[in-house]
Amino acid sequence: MTDELDRLRAALQEAPAEPFAEPDLERIFKDGGRIRRRRRFLTSSGAAVAVVAVVFGAAWLGSPGGAPEQVHAAAAPPPSVMTTSTAAPAPASTSAEPRPLGDVISTGTYSDGAELVFYATEIDDPDNLPAVQFGVMASLSEPDGNLRPLYLANESEGRDRSFGFHATSGGTTVSDTWVPVYGYFSGPAARIETTVDGRTVPAHTARWSEDPDVVVFWFDQDDVPSAESATPLVAYSADGKRLTK
Repeated sequence: MTDELDRLRAALQEAPAEPFAEPDLERIFKDGGRIRRRRRFLTSSGAAVAVVAVVFGAAWLGSPGGAPEQVHAAAAPPPSVMTTSTAAPAPASTSAEPRPLGDVISTGTYSDGAELVFYATEIDDPDNLPAVQFGVMASLSEPDGNLRPLYLANESEGRDRSFGFHATSGGTTVSDTWVPVYGYFSGPAARIETTVDGRTVPAHTARWSEDPDVVVFWFDQDDVPSAESATPLVAYSADGKRLTK
């Protein structure tokens, strides 16, 4: 037992074959700094990706499928004139002072001493409306004969004189004047009517003096209060034949 203890003491007193190297503290700190910087970079990169995803997501959500509907940047009519069409409302190109093409159509309805009238007026917008040359203006005819335009309805797709109904609009108040539901039919219509709440309502009609195949029609306010209620519109020929489905 004494011999073993002596040998253990001798072994502990012997110097190691290779001395222990002192730790390289400078290298350890540098490596640690690189690791910390790399972690910060990865964290920052993740945040950047998240922001980009949100931005692109917002842009995508703001652009519904399909091209947005176009609004024609045409010369607008006077401020007092409200413009519409058979599609979504879009300014139609007219002259600064819309003048009648052909005769003015009387309605027998008055507002503030002026008669509500209709007349065709020129549309000159070959870039946006190449097949549309006219629209129908609702206007007030003053006692002195001057016309005060209120509301213009025109075709916005296809040809303005293709067979059938066009530019049905109105049913609104403009400058304190009620503009009735109106439009025009291209074809040999002698009678035009609609159905509201199960009741058949006939329209007032008048042929355009420049083209008798164009029939302007309008309804009384009490019978047809809005354009949406004037469906379906039906046209009949002079012999009672139904012209539309």
